[in-house]
Amino acid sequence: MSLKKKPVTGMKDILPAEMQIRDYILGQIKETYRSFGFSSIETPCVEHIENLLSKQGGDNEKLIFKILKRGEKLDLETAQTENDLTDGGLRYDLTLPLSRYFANNAASLPTPFKALQIGNVWRADRPQKGRFRQFMQCDIDILGDATSQAEIELILATTTALSRICPGRGFTVRINDRRILRAMAVSSGFPEDDVDKVFITVDKMDKIGTDGVKAELLENGYSEASADRYLELMNQASPDAAGVRKMGELLKGVLEDGAAENLARIMETVTEVSQVGCQLVFDPTLVRGMGYYTGTIFEVSMEGFGGSVAGGGRYDRMIGKFTGIDTPACGFSIGFERIVTILLDAGFTVPEGNGKEAWLFEKGMGAERLTAIMKEAMAARAEGKTVLVAQMNKNKKFQKEQLGKEGYLEFKEFYKEELKRD
Repeated sequence: MSLKKKPVTGMKDILPAEMQIRDYILGQIKETYRSFGFSSIETPCVEHIENLLSKQGGDNEKLIFKILKRGEKLDLETAQTENDLTDGGLRYDLTLPLSRYFANNAASLPTPFKALQIGNVWRADRPQKGRFRQFMQCDIDILGDATSQAEIELILATTTALSRICPGRGFTVRINDRRILRAMAVSSGFPEDDVDKVFITVDKMDKIGTDGVKAELLENGYSEASADRYLELMNQASPDAAGVRKMGELLKGVLEDGAAENLARIMETVTEVSQVGCQLVFDPTLVRGMGYYTGTIFEVSMEGFGGSVAGGGRYDRMIGKFTGIDTPACGFSIGFERIVTILLDAGFTVPEGNGKEAWLFEKGMGAERLTAIMKEAMAARAEGKTVLVAQMNKNKKFQKEQLGKEGYLEFKEFYKEELKRD
C-alpha cells in the first residue's frame, strides 16, 4: 500500500512563511492578554464523550471526531449503537474543557480566575477558505465574577489584541443579551419552550434578511402576529446604550430586572475606557449558536472582512453541570485562522526588530573555516540577532528568494577563497 503525501481532508501542512505569521499573532495575543492579568493554562485535546454530548455545544455536537474504545473495552460483537464503541472524542472548542478544568481544580485557583487558553480544536465541518477541520482557538475567560466587570475586561482585552495584530483596521463589537432575546420572544407570543428554536431562525438574519426570517418562522408553524411583533421589537431600539434601556422599558415585566441596565453600563464603560476606537453597537438580532450562553453575548467584525473575527459571551450554568453549583463564567474567543487568512491575503510581513540574516557558505568549505563561521554566528545570536547558517545552493538566486519569503532580508556569503565573488 502506497503512502499518501497529502494531509487528511480539512487539515493542512503549514509552511515556514505562514508559520512565521502565526507565531507573530500568537505572540501579540499572549503579550496583550497577560498584560490584562490572564494566566495561561492547558487542557487535553481529548474529552470524555459524555461531556462532549451534554447538549452544550449546539450543532458542534454533530461534528465530533469520536475515538474508539481501546483493547478489551472495544466489543464489536455486542455494540448496538455508535456510542457503544466510543468513550472519548477530540474537543470541538475550549470552553467545555475549561469548565471541566475549573470544576476539577477550583480549590487551587484564585477567584475570580482569569484563564488564557490557546490550542487546536476539531470539528468535522465542511472545509472552505479560512475554515478547517483542525484549527486554533485563542480564548480568554473570567470564572467566578458575576459582575459586568468581566464582560468589560474581556471586550477591552480582545479589541486591544486585535488592534495590535491588525493596526489601522476598523472593528465593530456587536453586543446583546440572551435574556433580552428570550424576553423579546416570549413577549411576542412565542411559546417559552420554543424560544431556542426561534433563536435558530433569528440567527440567520444576516444571510436571509428580515423577510426570510419571517417566512421561516411562519413555515415552522408560528403565527404571523408573533413574527411581526418580534421583528417590530428589533427595529424599535437604537444601536447604543439608550437603545438598550428603551428595550428594557418595552420588555418591562417580562425581562429580568437589571438585565438591560447591566448591558447598557457595559457599553458605556467600554466606550469611555477603550483606547482602540472600536465601535460598540447593540444588535438585538445577535444570537450566537452555542447552547450554553446565559447572558451577555458579543461578536467582533473587522473592516474589509465578511463574518466575525471574534466572539463569546456569558455561560453561568456550564460549570454547574460538573459540580452541581452554578459558577459565573464569561469568555471571548479570537478566530485565529480567520486573522491568519486576513493577514496572508493582505501580504503581511512580520516586523523584525534586529532583522533576520542568512549566512550562506560555499560547498566544500574546510572544517576550520566553517567552525570560525559558526562561532561568528553564535556571537551574533548572543547579541539578539536571528542568524541562519546554511550551505549555498547551486541556484543561489532562487535560494535567496525562498529565504526572503521567510523574512530573511540580509545575506552574508562565505567562500573557500576569500576574494571569490559573483
